[in-house]
Amino acid sequence: MRRFLRPGHDPVRERLKRDLFQFNKTVEHGFPHQPSALGYSPFLRLMAIGTRSGAIKLYGAPGVEFMGLHEENNTVMQIHFIPDQCQLVTLLDDNSLHLWSLKQHSGASELREEHRFTLKGPPGSPPSATQITAVLPHSSREVLYLGTESGNIFVVELPTFTLLEDRTITSETVLQRVPEDYCNRRSCELVEALREHPKNPDQILIGYSRGLIVLWDLQNNKVTHHFLGSQQLENLYWQRDGSKFISCHYDGSYTQWPVSSDNRQPEPLENLVPYGPFPCKAISKIYWQTTKNGVPYIIFQGGMPRASYGDRHSISVVHGSQQTAFDFTSRVIDFFIIFSSEPTAEFDDPSAMVVLAEEELVVIDLKTAGWPAVHPPYLASLHCSAITCSHHVSNIPLKLWERIISAGSKQNIHYSNMPWPIDGGTNIAPDPPQRDLLLTGHEDGTVRFWDASGVCLHLLYKLSTVRVFLTDADPNDNMNTLGEDEWPPLRKVGTFDPYSDDPRLGIQKIYLCKYSGYLAVAGTAGQVLVMELNDEDAEHVVDHAEADLLQDQEGYRWKGHEKLKTRDGPVRFEAGFQPFVLVQCQPPAVVTSLALHSEWKLVAFGTSHGFGLFDHQQKRLVFVKCTLHPSDQLALEGPLSRVKSLKKSLRQSFRRIRRSRVSSRKRRGGSGNASEVQEANAKFDQDALQEMELAPVQRKIEARSAEDSFTGFVRTLYFADTFLRDSSRHCPSLWAGTNGGTVYAFCLRVPPAERRMDEPVRAEQAKEIQLMHRAPVVGILVLDGRSTPLPEPLEVAHDLSKSPDMQGSHQLLVVSEEQFKVFTLPKVSSKLKLKLTALEGCRVRKVTVANFGSCKTDDYSENDLAVLTNLGDIQIISLPFLKLQIRYPCIRKEDVSGIASCVFTKYGQGFYLISPSEFERFSLSTKWLVEPRCIVDIPEVTSNNHVHNKSGMENAARKSRSSGDHAEDERKPERLMEHALLNDEKVLKEIQSTLEGGR
Repeated sequence: MRRFLRPGHDPVRERLKRDLFQFNKTVEHGFPHQPSALGYSPFLRLMAIGTRSGAIKLYGAPGVEFMGLHEENNTVMQIHFIPDQCQLVTLLDDNSLHLWSLKQHSGASELREEHRFTLKGPPGSPPSATQITAVLPHSSREVLYLGTESGNIFVVELPTFTLLEDRTITSETVLQRVPEDYCNRRSCELVEALREHPKNPDQILIGYSRGLIVLWDLQNNKVTHHFLGSQQLENLYWQRDGSKFISCHYDGSYTQWPVSSDNRQPEPLENLVPYGPFPCKAISKIYWQTTKNGVPYIIFQGGMPRASYGDRHSISVVHGSQQTAFDFTSRVIDFFIIFSSEPTAEFDDPSAMVVLAEEELVVIDLKTAGWPAVHPPYLASLHCSAITCSHHVSNIPLKLWERIISAGSKQNIHYSNMPWPIDGGTNIAPDPPQRDLLLTGHEDGTVRFWDASGVCLHLLYKLSTVRVFLTDADPNDNMNTLGEDEWPPLRKVGTFDPYSDDPRLGIQKIYLCKYSGYLAVAGTAGQVLVMELNDEDAEHVVDHAEADLLQDQEGYRWKGHEKLKTRDGPVRFEAGFQPFVLVQCQPPAVVTSLALHSEWKLVAFGTSHGFGLFDHQQKRLVFVKCTLHPSDQLALEGPLSRVKSLKKSLRQSFRRIRRSRVSSRKRRGGSGNASEVQEANAKFDQDALQEMELAPVQRKIEARSAEDSFTGFVRTLYFADTFLRDSSRHCPSLWAGTNGGTVYAFCLRVPPAERRMDEPVRAEQAKEIQLMHRAPVVGILVLDGRSTPLPEPLEVAHDLSKSPDMQGSHQLLVVSEEQFKVFTLPKVSSKLKLKLTALEGCRVRKVTVANFGSCKTDDYSENDLAVLTNLGDIQIISLPFLKLQIRYPCIRKEDVSGIASCVFTKYGQGFYLISPSEFERFSLSTKWLVEPRCIVDIPEVTSNNHVHNKSGMENAARKSRSSGDHAEDERKPERLMEHALLNDEKVLKEIQSTLEGGR
C-alpha cells in the first residue's frame, strides 16, 4: 500500500487533522436583511420573520433560533402559524404555499419543509383568479381558507394541501344575500381579510376590498350577516367576546360593528378618523384590546395626515386619555400584540407590542407607564450606523467584563425592565466556555461592544467618540422632546440612524487590550484616540499631539478632507471608555493600521503616507517614518476626494499588462541574455524570480513596479520583544509592512518602570526588508525558540501564557498577499517560503494565528495560520513549517464586502457580513463550536372548546380516518421505509468508522 500513498502523506497526521479541523457555518447574528413578513404563535410563544430572499427565521427565548430557506428564493409575503401546532404556513410572491414543521431530531428540534402547493385555476382562467391575498388557518387545524383577488375563497386540507373544491366560497354566492342596489354599485373585488369568530369556529368574517364585510356560516354555507362599508377596506379585527369587530379603511378611519344574534341589518356603532379632519393615510392594521379597568387599548398602523406626516412610519397606541404615535426610523413591515391567550381569560390585557420595521425590531412595554422600549436580547440592528470595521477579543477577564456591562447598564436606564416577552422553546446548548467580545466600528464615530460568547449577539455597551470633536450636531440634542400640546403626539423610537453628521468621524481601526483596559480607536480623518476604562462619569481635557508623516518631503500637497476640529477645554464623558489623548496624523488620511502595547504604554499607527509611534504615558511622539514613494500622488487625494486621477489609473493598468506580456514572452522564449532581462526589469531582480522553483499548482509571482500607486500604504504594524541587533540581546521592537512589499524594523528602548516617566522612549531603525515581488505585506509574526508565536502584552504577567523561549533562535514570518516567508533573526536570512498564489490568482486578504484544540483529548492543541483569500477560501497553514493543512470554501468570491469584513478569532472561529445588518458566524475548529441547539415542546392547552394534547390529536386522527380520510394509512409505508433507511444509515456509519480505523 505504501506505493499508492502520495509523497508526504502521513496517516497519523490525517487522523489528527480530522480531530482538529472542521468547517461549519453555525449561526447568523444581527437583523435579517430586507424582512418582508412577520408571524407569531401565542401557543408556542415563537416569532417568525420572512425575507425577500426566501429565508424564514424563528425566534423564541434567547438562544432559541431556527432557520429555513425556500428553494425558490422568492419573497415571503405572509406567515401563519397553525393553531396549537408546531407548524406554520408561508405564502411566497409566486403564489406558492409551504408547510413547515418543527420536528425533533437527535434530541433537538429542527425546522423542516414538509409540503408545498400552488393554487391553480381552471384552464384559461386569468392569474388573478387564484392569486392569494388572505390566508386563514382554521382552529380545527384541518384546513386553510385562501382568499383571492377574484373574490373567491378556496379551501385546502392540511397537511396535504388537497384542494376541497366542494367547499369553495364564491363571490357570486356571497352577493346573493347582499342588497341589490349595493351589488350594482360595488363588486366584491379581492378578499382583503379573513377572520375566524373567536367563540364560534363555524363562522368566519370575510372582508372585501370595496368595503363589503360578511359573516359566513361554514356549516350551512350561507351569509348570516352583511356589513356595508362605504370606504375601501384594509383590515379586520374581532373583539375578544365576539360581540363586535373593528374594520379599518384606506381613508384613515376605523369603524366598530356590532354582531347581533338576530338577522337585523347591523349599523356601525362608531366611525372615527383619529387624525382627521384633513385627508389621512390608510390604517392598514388595527387591534382592539380589552382590559380589566374597562378602558380598551386601540392600536393601529398608519392613519397620519397625508400633507404634513405622509412620510412618517407610525403606529398609534390609544388608551383612554393616553395617546402616542410611535414614529419608526424605517418602514413598518408588520406588528403584533402579545396579550393573554388563555381561552378562559375574560380580558385581553395586552403586555407588549412587537414591531418589525424594515431595519430593526422594536418592542414596546405596554404595562409600564410611559410605554418604554424593551432592550432586545437578539435581532440587534448592527447597521444602525454602517459598520466600517470590526475587532474580536477572546476570553475576556471577568473583571473587565463586569465593568463593561456596568457602563452599558447606565446607558440603558431608559429601557424597560420587562422580561423578554417572546420566550418560547428551551435553549439546551451548553453554556459558552468563555467570554468573547466583538467590537464594531461605525460610520457615525461610535464603537459598539457585543457579547459574542453564544448564539445571541447582545449589545453590552456603546462608545461614542463624537464628544471630542466639534460637529454640526449637538450631542445633547434630544430627538424625543415634544411639546405638551403637539399633535399628532409623535415619539421617535428605534436606534436605526444611517445618517452620519460627518463622514470623517468613521471608525477604521480598533485595538483593545483585555488585560489593562486600554483601548485605541482610529478614524477616517487621521485621528487616533487612546482611552482607558473609568467606572464613573468624568470631565477632563483630552491632550492633543500631531504627527506630521510627510516630515520634510517637498512638493506634496494634500487634496483630501481637512482634519476634525477638536473641542477646547474640558469635555464631559459618560462612565466607560474615556479618551485621554488624541494623536492627529498629518495629512489627515485614513488610518490603515493600528497596534497597541499596553505594557510598554505605546501605540503605533499607519496611514497611506507613513507610520508613527506615540508614548501615551508621557504623551509624547517618539518618531514618525514617511513611506511615501515619489509616484504616490493618489495617496494625497484622500478617500473622500472626488478628484481621482483616472488617466493615471488607466496608464498603470496598461503598464501592468505590458509587463505581464513581456515577462510571459521571455518565459516562452526561454532564451535571452541577462542584460535584456535587467533592462526590462531594472527596478528589481528578475533573475531571482526566474530561478524560483514552482510547484505544479503554483504560478510565478508577477513582480510589481515601485511606481505602482499606494506603495507607501502601511498595511500592518506589530510589536515584538525579539533579537533584532544580535543573537545575545533581545529588545522591544516595532515592525511595519507596506503595500509595496517593504518591511521596516525599529529597535526600541523603553525605560524601566521606575524611570518610565523620566526618560523618553527611543527608537532607531534597525532593518529594512524589500520583498522581491513587492506584494503588499498583510501580516508580520515573530516565533520564539520553540517556534511558538510570541504572547500578547501582559498575557504572561497574568499567568495565561508561558514565557517565550529566549534561548533558541527566533524566526520572523512575513505574510504578503502572494506568499509566506520565514526569516531567521537577527540576520534576516531567508529560511522557508510558501507561494500561495495559484493559477487562478489567489491572494491573501486576512491572516491570523489561531489555536486549534483536539476534540478527542484536552492534552493536545496547536497554533496554525488561518488565511482568507480573495476567492473566499479559508486555508489553514501549519507553523512553523508552512504546510497547507486544509482548504474550505467559505465566502463567494464575488462578495467583496463580505471578504473585506471577515474577522478571525483566536480559537478558530470567524465572522463576516452577509448583508449590511448580518454577521455569518463560522467555525474551523472541532472543539470551539457555537451554534443554536434548542427544543420546542407541544404544550397542552384548551382553546376554542377543542382539547389539543397528544391523546386529543390521536383521537382527531382516528376521527378523520373513520370519516374517509385514509391519508394516515397511506403514510404508513413511507414511515416504514424511513425507518429502514435510518437503520441503513447506521450500518453505513459503522462500516465507515471500521474502514477509517483500519486505514
